[in-house]
Amino acid sequence: MGRSGRIGLAALASSALAGPVLAQAVAPDNAVQEIVVTAQKRSENLQDVPIAITALTAETLRNKGVGNLLGLSGIAPGLQIKTDDNAANPRIFIRGVGVNDFNPSTASAVGIYVDGIYVSSPLAQLASFYDLQQVEVLRGPQGTLYGRNTTGGAINVTTKKPTDELSIDGAAEYGRFNSIDLQGGVGGPIVPGKLDARISGLFSKNDGYTLDRTTGQTGNNTNRWALRGALRWTPTETVTDDLTVSVNQSHGGSILAYNRSLQPNTATATGPDGLCAPGFYTSGQCSNVLGYANTSKNLYQGDYQFLGRDVVKLWSVANTLTWDLGPVSLVSVTGYQHADRNDQEETDANPLPIITASYIARQKTTSQEFRLQSNNKTGLRYVVGAFYSYDDLNNNSQYDILRALRNPTPENPSGADPANSIALFGWPLTQKTRSYAVFSQADYDLTEKLTLTLGLRYAIDDKAFHYFSNAENGAIPLFTFDQSKSFKSLSGRLGLQYKATDDLLLYASYNRGTKSGGFFSGQTTDPADLGPYRDEKVNAYEVGAKTEFFDRRLRANFSAFYYDYKDLQVYTAIQRGELTVQLFTNASAARIYGGEAEFSATPLKGLDLSLGVSLLHAEYRNFVSAGRDYSGNTLPSAPKLSMNGTARYEAPVSFGTVVAQADFTYRSSIFFDTANTERLSDKNRTFVNGQLGVKLANYEFGIWGRNLFNTTNISDITPIPGLGFDIFSVGIPRTYGLYARVKY
Repeated sequence: MGRSGRIGLAALASSALAGPVLAQAVAPDNAVQEIVVTAQKRSENLQDVPIAITALTAETLRNKGVGNLLGLSGIAPGLQIKTDDNAANPRIFIRGVGVNDFNPSTASAVGIYVDGIYVSSPLAQLASFYDLQQVEVLRGPQGTLYGRNTTGGAINVTTKKPTDELSIDGAAEYGRFNSIDLQGGVGGPIVPGKLDARISGLFSKNDGYTLDRTTGQTGNNTNRWALRGALRWTPTETVTDDLTVSVNQSHGGSILAYNRSLQPNTATATGPDGLCAPGFYTSGQCSNVLGYANTSKNLYQGDYQFLGRDVVKLWSVANTLTWDLGPVSLVSVTGYQHADRNDQEETDANPLPIITASYIARQKTTSQEFRLQSNNKTGLRYVVGAFYSYDDLNNNSQYDILRALRNPTPENPSGADPANSIALFGWPLTQKTRSYAVFSQADYDLTEKLTLTLGLRYAIDDKAFHYFSNAENGAIPLFTFDQSKSFKSLSGRLGLQYKATDDLLLYASYNRGTKSGGFFSGQTTDPADLGPYRDEKVNAYEVGAKTEFFDRRLRANFSAFYYDYKDLQVYTAIQRGELTVQLFTNASAARIYGGEAEFSATPLKGLDLSLGVSLLHAEYRNFVSAGRDYSGNTLPSAPKLSMNGTARYEAPVSFGTVVAQADFTYRSSIFFDTANTERLSDKNRTFVNGQLGVKLANYEFGIWGRNLFNTTNISDITPIPGLGFDIFSVGIPRTYGLYARVKY
């Protein structure tokens, strides 16, 4: 084991050993907060659920500055989230399981659920996190209760619901880059005892953090707002209906990336692979295919042709109707989501017109789930259900490639030359998906302490795919592809849990997970690239323990897992002639195993400590694609060690309460590509945040800082060697500012 692994184990061990010593000074009424989760479609204590779960309360999210899905990266063991866009397409990895593809028809391996509704569209998954009740990160396959596209896990988001008491809360932040973040909500009874309502909203704006050296302007700016209205209707004591309507809009800048020159212009600067040697990237001896050489090492500056905009408009409706029939409840969950995106992107990050992108897409999803589930704590607890959804995707995106090399003639006025990749390439497509599923899960108490869990889900995805590859807005047709296919799968769960004592739960489980096959929706001039590709399948084995010590002053949860994958779905960028092209295919197999630990402790009154640790080994097995052998390579975005921790202290003083918090995330080195190319990797990174404030009755004021040590925040590296460069997507650098909060 490497040095980083030894450090992780040492930290884990020292935390466990410190528990008994710290607990001796703890007041008897001081305990770790009890958390209720809905991971199994019913409300349960976190410690009674035989699943590896990280539950984050609204207060925890607020104190960590989590404003959207990206903010969750690293704060749960084994969770990594990145994006190459400002307002859409998050790429989520749990325990090394995820998908690098940014194209709209590809489903994530980690399902996102908001108020019980599956957010299928990657256009909608970066909608702002605000007015939340809780976020649960479920690690490992969750196919039985959550659906087939959850081989990596699920993120379950719950928004605040109306209550019969008047409540008002709000928060405001101002910080670096002229950032302004406002959010708040108000709720209470309309008809006491019958109808309650809540309305909440968010506004976020900043000037951006990337400098365009050609104009002096800044990009990567944020400009978004959101509004949510919620009603809770209780016409009788046994019927509850929750209706939520949300509107989100983002009008910020398109991503501005960093350009690394790859084409060597001297023998000295030429590396063994024929590309620029690492020590010469910014020497001026390497350029792109048009001769531009980026000589700056500053990842937050560049020479751009224009500042793009990434406009995403979303609206959604969610309704959950619960009818309590005594021993059982009938639950209906209805959802509708509409997402529109228009992203005009300066893709090549240089002043010469090599490649720019226009991503235009619309996606509409309607879903309905019915569940019949037991209510009481009896020897048999069960959920039986059926699910249906209809998803309609329209995409009309384009790449404008090598415009500077066009040579117009009377016979060819546009100067387009598709055979040499000089053209405006488009690939309008539609995909219509109808999904059906039936599922059931039951917990049966074999004894007072031993419980057996059985679950099954049968699913069908019917996909109809139409694709038109063309150049010059259809003036030059390349090919048309029309195909339909039905993907059928069976997933399930078998588990045992043993409640040894009130403070110790042991569990072991087997999960069969699947991820739907489909068609590739990226740009290509070869119909063979479109598929269809097969279902991804995993056999996942896990054991774990959930423990509490010293009258709940120390909580320690552990899990160990082993995954055996077949037909793992993999996105790669390959070289085809002189052109870099996208490819989505099935790997033959992959093997993933590791262990995790989470600790929470309250050693002193007012002091809360937490630590999470993940050790991971994730590699491809027997994977040969496009003539390359990737067998034995590490999966992308799969760090061998990741850690997160928080220390928060609240101390009463004469005028109120002083609050101080420090938190960190750490991950070891990762690869961004399937081939494990050294230049497409990133070293270990640690990010530290802090907060200091004071509470005065219903108010709180303070200062905050994120990424305090200004650690370089590389989200992704995209290789385009055929055009002579790599593209770095970088996250926000160090930020700091003031905050104010109110709650009644």
